[in-house]
Amino acid sequence: MRGVWNAVALVLLVAILGFTGWWYGAHDPIKNHMKLGLDLKGGVHMVLEGVPSELGDVTPEAMEAAMNVVEKRVNSLGVSEPLIQLDEGNNRIIVQIAGETDTERARQMIGKTAVVTFRDEAGNVVLDGKDIQGAGVAPNQTGTGYEVTLQLKGEGPKKFAEATRNNINKSIAIMLDEELISNPVVSQEITDGSARITGNFDIEGAKDLAQLINGGALPVKLVMQENRVVSATLGADSLNKSAMAGLIGMAFVVLFMWFLYRLPGVMATIALTIYAFLTMAFLLSINAVFTLPGIAGLLLSIGMAVDANVIIFERIKEELRNGKGLRSGIDAGFHRAFSAVIDSNITTLIAGAILYFYGTTATKGFALTLSVGVVLSLFTSITVTRWLLNTLVGTRPWTKRLFGIKEVTR
Repeated sequence: MRGVWNAVALVLLVAILGFTGWWYGAHDPIKNHMKLGLDLKGGVHMVLEGVPSELGDVTPEAMEAAMNVVEKRVNSLGVSEPLIQLDEGNNRIIVQIAGETDTERARQMIGKTAVVTFRDEAGNVVLDGKDIQGAGVAPNQTGTGYEVTLQLKGEGPKKFAEATRNNINKSIAIMLDEELISNPVVSQEITDGSARITGNFDIEGAKDLAQLINGGALPVKLVMQENRVVSATLGADSLNKSAMAGLIGMAFVVLFMWFLYRLPGVMATIALTIYAFLTMAFLLSINAVFTLPGIAGLLLSIGMAVDANVIIFERIKEELRNGKGLRSGIDAGFHRAFSAVIDSNITTLIAGAILYFYGTTATKGFALTLSVGVVLSLFTSITVTRWLLNTLVGTRPWTKRLFGIKEVTR
């Protein structure tokens, strides 16, 4: 009776896996839930280098502050999963924005120093960015466009009230990085702690200016050293080729396991399918960003899972050749293979940890998917495969020939 229930459980498991794969393939492909990196989705890659200027010297602290400003600006673009990090030497900032199509807007937003100053007709600075608390967008007074509203802080309201009182019927120029963006004429003293930047702004231009002001000025001058666009078409082609390579590799692995190990190979295929489901579910649950190196790590971890099964099955075959029965041979094979499988995977996890904590962005993605895959492959190889084999043996008497052993009759 126990064998019947084991057979039912095995058939039910295969049916669930098959139905789940068919459903997602036909109705909701897993690709729609994957967050793709720059190399797969396309986007913008920039390298900004800090250089000495009137703003100050290039120091680690200044570059760290500049990176925070750049991050605020990139987030204001409304993109998901951008990558902003300091490069080696801490004098360069790498920016990768996957999915961004308006590259010129991104370059303007990220590369501007964003030093805001208010100057009277004599060129004296009466207000600067340090006096501004925040910026917003509102329709202009004529209703034909938009303007940027400013809320002042600290000494800002007092300084602006004095500047407007002393410059009635005169203009106060509003400059951004020494570029004139508005030159309104003062009609009265402004004492409410607010200011407006008027001009021929559309909604997008007004928002960009407000976001630049809210992000703050860069504490160090950044020069664009590299600015390239990765085509979304190229990324999609890379993803399709990677998926095809993975499927072809998996097909060869499955055929190899079936040919060499027969029924255990079939059970290993089921275990690998469970491993693939678990790995994708985990990576999606932590919002992992999929890149080409990351997919390479995922495929390599599949190879590690197959390697563990090969070690286990060879040990089982040795036990069966020595005359043990199927159930005792399976138990002894797993016991003998356990230490070898653990040792090989532990060394891989150590290498993955080193790559993740000390490597660059590309190697971090590779290390993460590899490490996750190794841990889950250990679980499926040692636990799931063993359960499947014991379930198989419990359904009926099987011959050793179906385990890849030639039985000798005397």
